[in-house]
Amino acid sequence: MAAGAGLVVLRPWTPEFRHGGLTIADPPAPVKPAPQVVPAPPNAPAPTAAGLSAALAQVVANPDLGAFAGMVSDADSGATLWSQDADRAMIPSSTAKILLSAAALLALPADSRVTTKVVTGTAPNELVLVGGGDPTLTAQPDGKGYYPDAPRLSDLVEQIRKSGRKADTIVVDVSAYRGPTMAQGWEERDIPDGSIAPIESVMIDGGRLDPLVEYSPRTPTPALAAGQALAAALGLDPAKVRLGAAAPAAPEVASVKSAPLKERLHQLMVHSDNVLAETVGREIAKATGNEPSFAGAVAALTATLNKAGFELNGMVMHDNSGLSTDDRVPARLLDAVLATAARPTGDQLVKPTGTKAVPENSQLAATLAPLLDDLPIAGATGSLAARYVTQNHGAAGWVRAKTGTLSVASTLVGYVLDRDGRVLTFALMSNDRPPEVSRPALDAIAGTLRNCGCS
Repeated sequence: MAAGAGLVVLRPWTPEFRHGGLTIADPPAPVKPAPQVVPAPPNAPAPTAAGLSAALAQVVANPDLGAFAGMVSDADSGATLWSQDADRAMIPSSTAKILLSAAALLALPADSRVTTKVVTGTAPNELVLVGGGDPTLTAQPDGKGYYPDAPRLSDLVEQIRKSGRKADTIVVDVSAYRGPTMAQGWEERDIPDGSIAPIESVMIDGGRLDPLVEYSPRTPTPALAAGQALAAALGLDPAKVRLGAAAPAAPEVASVKSAPLKERLHQLMVHSDNVLAETVGREIAKATGNEPSFAGAVAALTATLNKAGFELNGMVMHDNSGLSTDDRVPARLLDAVLATAARPTGDQLVKPTGTKAVPENSQLAATLAPLLDDLPIAGATGSLAARYVTQNHGAAGWVRAKTGTLSVASTLVGYVLDRDGRVLTFALMSNDRPPEVSRPALDAIAGTLRNCGCS
């Protein structure tokens, strides 16, 4: 060591040195989320008509709404708190599915299923695929198509093979439905645009060409395409598939069933599925003795809602999905259905102002109540997932509503818990404005209802 050199002492690194003299605390105890769902308080103050009108004055005067009609009701009492042109017949777009869902809940069992079957043909080596009205059958190899819990084409194939039945030809029987496959007010371009397929009694994944994409282009021949998919899965020539009829009482070779009605209603409401809506409409038609067609389904819906006591003046429908630009429904009717569904069961049902009284029957409210759980949640699910995210964010999670969108109409019908804990139902209808203009204006109205403590 050189003379005069200092002594160097090396010390090991310490936690204090590494972290600038700070010590590392023990980790905190884990925090477990405790989500709770509780009913709205029974003693929450109701907004007054005057208070609500004052709160809404600016947002309902927005010119972006175009031709506008609306109604807001108090769910506890059924009283109308605010309305504007509520009797005016407007284009409902997909909020018409609220009427369909209500009619389905009233006319059909919640566990109702639709059967697709294969029977023997009239010629040797011929099988007949008989559509019962289920568009959810999937041909995906893993069985996971567009619709949850859908029946699988592979199950039909397995049953056919186990039967030992040989075939070289597939016939597709679509006689379960009647009339045209496209409704008045529909446009052919909506098929490649992915909004609809021609309504036939058997389809694969709603006629989607890409079975996992919501707005995939659809096939213009969904029943024939389903038969071709079955033929391909059996190793047959898809060219040897044709439309035809099964013989009466032909022996069954294979069958599969759809998901229960309650699951299909949830799917068609959350994702606004037009094909599924039209096929459920035909289920109602069959159950009520009407023809399984567009006209028959509308007649069945009309009769079912009328029997329940709803005032249908102004309603003109050409389909059950709301895709037709010729459909007309007043905001009064849409709000009446939601207000009935939202009424506390056990209470008498009070009519919204200006409408025919809904029967004082708590069972009606209980029957329609599941409709509320099928509505999209603002900023979170289905057709409302992308809304209330950057604008009107304060209403995200609080507004639940069925959307409606056409090039000439935007609508929003649902309910919201206001700041005081009161449940308000609403029907908001804008016509004559493009949706990119009118939708934010509608969202602002529902957001105002959420922020209202307008007592």
